[in-house]
Amino acid sequence: MDGDTKTAAAGARHMETVNSSTSEGNGYGNGNGNGNGNGNGNGGNNGFSRKFWRRHGDKQRLGSQDITMRERSGNDADADADASVAEGQTQEYRTYKRRWFGLVQLTLMNIIVSWDWLTFAPVAGKAATYYSVPESTINWISTAFFLAFVAVFPIAILVLHRSLKLSLVIAAVLILVGNWIRYAGATRSSSSGGSIAHAMAGEIVIGFAQPFILAAPTRYSDLWFTNRGRVAATAVMSLANPFGAALGQLINPLWVSEPGDVSSMVLYVSIISTVCSVPAIFVPANPPTPVGRSSKTPKLRLKESVGVVARSLEIWLILIPFFVYVGFFNSCSSLLNQIMKPYGFTDDEAGIGGAVLIVVGLVAAAISSPILDRTKKFLLAIRILVPLAAICYLVFLWMPETRHIAGPYVVLAVLGAASFSLVPVALEYLIELSHPLSPEVTSTTAWAGGQLFGAIFIIISDALAEGEDASPPKNMKKALIFQAVIAIAAAALPLSLGLFGRGDKVALRRVASDERGPGERAARRA
Repeated sequence: MDGDTKTAAAGARHMETVNSSTSEGNGYGNGNGNGNGNGNGNGGNNGFSRKFWRRHGDKQRLGSQDITMRERSGNDADADADASVAEGQTQEYRTYKRRWFGLVQLTLMNIIVSWDWLTFAPVAGKAATYYSVPESTINWISTAFFLAFVAVFPIAILVLHRSLKLSLVIAAVLILVGNWIRYAGATRSSSSGGSIAHAMAGEIVIGFAQPFILAAPTRYSDLWFTNRGRVAATAVMSLANPFGAALGQLINPLWVSEPGDVSSMVLYVSIISTVCSVPAIFVPANPPTPVGRSSKTPKLRLKESVGVVARSLEIWLILIPFFVYVGFFNSCSSLLNQIMKPYGFTDDEAGIGGAVLIVVGLVAAAISSPILDRTKKFLLAIRILVPLAAICYLVFLWMPETRHIAGPYVVLAVLGAASFSLVPVALEYLIELSHPLSPEVTSTTAWAGGQLFGAIFIIISDALAEGEDASPPKNMKKALIFQAVIAIAAAALPLSLGLFGRGDKVALRRVASDERGPGERAARRA
């Protein structure tokens, strides 16, 4: 059976591990009770065992009963699981090939929503001319996008908690509506023929869509992937967002050689957005059967979840640095051109610097995520990556002044590697600390805080920019100092995790839930 994982277990003792023929190589069984496929399983939780596999005809003695685990034939990865034991029903856990369709769709939607965000910023001057507004108004379009996220993130949590597919469909509709509103105000090809009201309104509508998909990866990986693939899956879907921003920065200027070309650019982006969004309606709502024990563990209600998050010191020791570093990443990416140009760097050099930041980060995350999936050294990774990112913000304070491109590129590369590797690890570790909270609670809160801080940091940095009489004119040295001080201060928080007698508070609860055996459960009941 290609690409599938399946297990079954029952009884009161641990069962031995034997050979398997699976692509995942890991699975966890469940005795009495069946999950409903959306992470809120029904039925009992008795009879869990350690991972094991049985070939056709093998038997395992449980008490006074012989139980035969029968290997299924055929290549249908989505066939219904079969299982039966005396005095109860066995739950088979497995993964499904169809999960890759949803992963690709979420990845595409995260790419396009970020591309939509930076539609105008890479061509701010020409866009300002086309819409007959100052460049600061074009900057406010991007800021409004962040604030729109914050405005609707509580609704996104509620929708994601209810239905992942509903969340994707809502996001797709909002992306479509927002893009075509923008194009409705950009249908004239003259140099000053656009409607800024349409551009702003469309951008806000697209901003409303972002929390429904940016916070969805952790929920999706929890439903469809085992604990040996969740970090990598979350990384691919989440980091598609900054990749979309990179595409916007690189491609949009190629489409706009004069102000009148803005209309065509908006049309092209709208068409691409439509193509990437429509398939969302075909994403399966839930796997037919749970992929693991933690996937079917009943999740706390939202009201109870809010209370847990509010009271958990460990969760906030991760959330606050996440807010800060995502916020600075957003503001630094948006203002990189304005940071470097006063020191003689060209638009192209600043653009390449942004590309270095993102591309190196994506490569680093692609390498680190599978490793962390297998080792589960989440806390160690956070303790390394957070100080590394903070040091980069500190060192970058002096890089533009060197007036040599090598220094900024090196620091941006290291910053990208640290930041991109940190995002999926932090999101998954938040879920581990908060289990059995539903994943969307912490992930949506984390992203909302990052977007809000990004908007605040852009406004503050813009206010700290020097005037024309400075040396050099319009430099952002004060903004870089502000950035470095806050980044260093925030780094101290995750370093204190597990200290002062709170080592038990940083345990990987979801992983433990997947791996807990029946002997341990029997001991707890006794």
